[in-house]
Amino acid sequence: MEYGLIGSRLGHSYSKVIHEMLCGYRYDLCPLPTEEEARAFLTRRQFKAINVTLPYKRLVMDYCSYIDPRAKAIGAVNTVVNKNGLLYGYNTDYLGFAHLCDDHGVDFAGRTVVILGTGGTHNTTSAVARDKGAAKIFTVSRHPDPEKGELSYADAVTCGAQIVINTTPAGMYPNDVGVCNLDVAAMPGLEAVVDVVYNPERTELVLRAEEAGVPVAVGGLEMLVAQAVYAAEYFLDRKFEDAPAEIRRITAALHRDTLNIALIGMPSSGKTTLGKLLAKALGRTFVDLDDEIVKADGRSIPDIFAAEGEDGFRARETAQIQRFGKENRQLLSCGGGAVKRPENLRALHQNGVVLFIDRPVEALAVGGDRPLSSSMDALRTMEAQRRPLYLAAADAVVPNNGTLEDAVRAAQEALDEIFDT
Repeated sequence: MEYGLIGSRLGHSYSKVIHEMLCGYRYDLCPLPTEEEARAFLTRRQFKAINVTLPYKRLVMDYCSYIDPRAKAIGAVNTVVNKNGLLYGYNTDYLGFAHLCDDHGVDFAGRTVVILGTGGTHNTTSAVARDKGAAKIFTVSRHPDPEKGELSYADAVTCGAQIVINTTPAGMYPNDVGVCNLDVAAMPGLEAVVDVVYNPERTELVLRAEEAGVPVAVGGLEMLVAQAVYAAEYFLDRKFEDAPAEIRRITAALHRDTLNIALIGMPSSGKTTLGKLLAKALGRTFVDLDDEIVKADGRSIPDIFAAEGEDGFRARETAQIQRFGKENRQLLSCGGGAVKRPENLRALHQNGVVLFIDRPVEALAVGGDRPLSSSMDALRTMEAQRRPLYLAAADAVVPNNGTLEDAVRAAQEALDEIFDT
């Protein structure tokens, strides 16, 4: 292996894609489940340069002949370069987090900061906050140690923080999606919420911060890309002409490649037909969520409505939206009433963009297997009730009042605008 990443579990890492997109060299993922395997790998030194992730960012320091002062102060190395058999260690997580905060206008000067978590990434983010002039930095733990001045999550709510940083796995794909341990809505005066978790794109913490009107609410994908860009500079022993531009380019490409696209709109507005064509054009997996409800339940949608009413159907709909919403590279066709539950919208937005397929109500189909589309009057009433919800949930509106080709083109143009912004 020349270039790559070591860590105990690497199944969901984006690092290979980022480095190969960035520089073109081969970048291998090398999972080392045990400390014994990690030590053996580092002893052999059969690589040019590597990145290091959990849980070996401290262990690798034992093998470095030189450690950058910043990495030494933080107590973690995530980038190692082999120079004639001697290992040189650096910490580009610091640079990545600093870039993320700078790029989104997070101002630490004179601010009170709370950092959720006590692991290695806590030390990195704390160093950035301190170096940028934070007045107070509090550590928040589920099991706070009063002797270390740590706060509980309940105490964090009332400590007067302007900035919250999450360094825990809460909200992370695949096991903790939807988890949020801090009530940011009860923290007046918050200026920024920064979550180092990058998958999903928006964690529950970020989504709740957005809903609470926090001016800056951002996840960690850009930090991941930035640390990779700065690591590549060490790998290749050269600077990029414009590193921030490279970071923006790769981040935008990842968004375009990985984020889900969810289609919302009235029943029979064309979500399924248009969605299949759009999925084929974009190389995404098409998922009809109504079909998934039927597969999971074993009954048709009219049968579910007849047996359990709309509430029973909506509960099953939410389960499927949450199931598929946390994945990526999909095109999701949602039921017409999916927008009625806020938790559905959070699940769709956490790892995707939402398009409202807007078809004139007169062109919608009456009856069929759609229990709520019993008549044109019912459709008009439903459309009047739901249209504000569609508009509020959507990242863009796609008219579907002409040919399918026109609608597909309009959807692609809307996506280009979203991803290029």
